[in-house]
Amino acid sequence: MFLQAILTGLSIGGIYALMAVGYSLIFSILSFSNFAHGAVIMLGAYIGIKLANGYGLGLGLVVTGAVVGAGVISIFNERIAYAALRRRRAPSLYLMISAMGCSMFLENTVYATIGARFYSFPEFFKRQVVNVAGSSLSLLDLFAFAVSMGSILALHMFITRTKTGIAIRAGVNDMTMCSLMGVNTDRLISIVFFLAGAFAGVAGVFMGMKYLVYPTMGWVTNKAYIAAVIGGLGSLPGAMIGGLILGVLETLVSVYVSSVIRDVFSFTALIALLICMPNGLLGVETEEKV
Repeated sequence: MFLQAILTGLSIGGIYALMAVGYSLIFSILSFSNFAHGAVIMLGAYIGIKLANGYGLGLGLVVTGAVVGAGVISIFNERIAYAALRRRRAPSLYLMISAMGCSMFLENTVYATIGARFYSFPEFFKRQVVNVAGSSLSLLDLFAFAVSMGSILALHMFITRTKTGIAIRAGVNDMTMCSLMGVNTDRLISIVFFLAGAFAGVAGVFMGMKYLVYPTMGWVTNKAYIAAVIGGLGSLPGAMIGGLILGVLETLVSVYVSSVIRDVFSFTALIALLICMPNGLLGVETEEKV
């Protein structure tokens, strides 16, 4: 039972990590928490389910379509809601308020156009299970975990080994100096938002496959935000570690205590961590966190 809970928690934590990486990417370069990220995840799930149920595409094309669609939506989100504020050097709080407005706008747009119905993905894995050390784990969970870790590893390679990745790291340290060195900061920020949206698309598809797709499913990113804070906002390795830790702890609480207090435990753990380690496990000290 214990091993079963650990393996299940890791699979859920992998999805949390995908969501948390999107938060951390944007926070690292613009120093604000993009609370519209959950709505982008929700839209990525709707794109995926349209491709799966409407056009009968396979899982690979469904994930690819959700990645591209959510990435483009994320870019438009930045251009419409944040770019003007950013160019005026508005405080991070204003960006956060704009993000909240975007989230509510996108959710209510889905309510008005698609409706409040719940949708389910086709059973791509036909409820197949795999035995791991005497414990049964669904093939979906294993696949979601593998794709999550592979995606985060690919992002790490991109950030550390490409010119664009080096430019992103330079922008994280000093965006003004990066601009003076000839880097097109608008393009750089668009790339960061596309990457965050791409991860949101993957996370949305797997969340929809594991549960259901509905307009308010983006609120699950509250857990991803907790994971990002646990790992340290702005730290990609921290986002991955925080997601895995949160997924495992929630599963253990659900199995051995009660699923009713799972969310209470998550937020209590967040408060306790912020009291003891305000910057998270791998975060760095900053003057302001919003």
